[in-house]
Amino acid sequence: MERWFDLHLYLANWGMHRLMIRLPKRLVDRRRLDGFLHSIDWVDVTTSGENLIVDILCEELEPADYWDDGSDWLAALAPLRADVLGGDLRLFYLLWLMAVEAGSVEPDEAEPLPGIGPMTGALDAFARFFRLDADLVEAAAERSAGPTAQDPLSSDVIRRALADLPDREKTTLLARVIDGDPHVGNELRALVRDRQETSAARPAVAPRSAGELRARADAIREAREREQSERREAERNRLEAEEARARRARLDAIMRRGETVWREVDRNRAPQCSRLRYGRRSSARPQGDRRGAGDGWRVRPPAAGDPRMAYPQGALHRTAEANRIAWHAIAASHSRCRSPAGFPMRTGQSSPSAIGYM
Repeated sequence: MERWFDLHLYLANWGMHRLMIRLPKRLVDRRRLDGFLHSIDWVDVTTSGENLIVDILCEELEPADYWDDGSDWLAALAPLRADVLGGDLRLFYLLWLMAVEAGSVEPDEAEPLPGIGPMTGALDAFARFFRLDADLVEAAAERSAGPTAQDPLSSDVIRRALADLPDREKTTLLARVIDGDPHVGNELRALVRDRQETSAARPAVAPRSAGELRARADAIREAREREQSERREAERNRLEAEEARARRARLDAIMRRGETVWREVDRNRAPQCSRLRYGRRSSARPQGDRRGAGDGWRVRPPAAGDPRMAYPQGALHRTAEANRIAWHAIAASHSRCRSPAGFPMRTGQSSPSAIGYM
């Protein structure tokens, strides 16, 4: 990092997440960074020649995906460096918010920026990479951070800001452009934005405290959980209503079929009863288990999975379904005649006890 690289990312599935960013010293005000990082002990800012190296290390994060190889994270986080060089310090607000979540910040401490809204893709990726509380981020993003590096600058604002620069400073900037300095553009944009914020008349808004942000995050969480509970309840009611309509439709269809229902019950039940009787009889007479004359056959319970006890499950299911339907039909009537609903009763059956379940 000191000699060659601007970004470094490390990810281990046992919970270690690390991000290092190298920034030119002349483009970053170290004193402003200290206002964000004074309560954070997992972020180090060191000087290396003409650069500052910001080292963010969290060692005990619960992995969201155990098999995450980290191949997509660096590309998602890379725009953060350009944003900081352009004067957008919301990355360091998120670091302060991590300290708020960890309880390292006093409840009455004011936020270092008016807010962080609207969130960019890189800021959102940073919050997800370091497992920052999404409700706390949402609470902080309810207020805007003011002009950011993503906001376009009008040509009139740029011209006025450049015209106000001393001639010597203009000459120095032009010489750096000719020398191929890649940071001149970011430096000029930050300069223009600073002058724009100074000249703009923005309404004074009292900064929120860490305690207020946490209270707002709790309210957001409760509202989300309540909404999720209401959605689950509505889905459960919808499924129950659909089930009741389907059951009513089945019963109506059976009532229209009349006496054919009973013929179906007999047709499905009789062969199945024969199969069960045969299976029980054959399992009660195992070969080679006769002990002495006159003792008769000794019954040995069949072993689990004995093929002699196998029978078609589909037939039993159909029989049970027909019996269940017949049960409801009989329960709707108290005599051998037709029920008030018009369902035909089988002759000779006066109570549900006449139906056998298998």
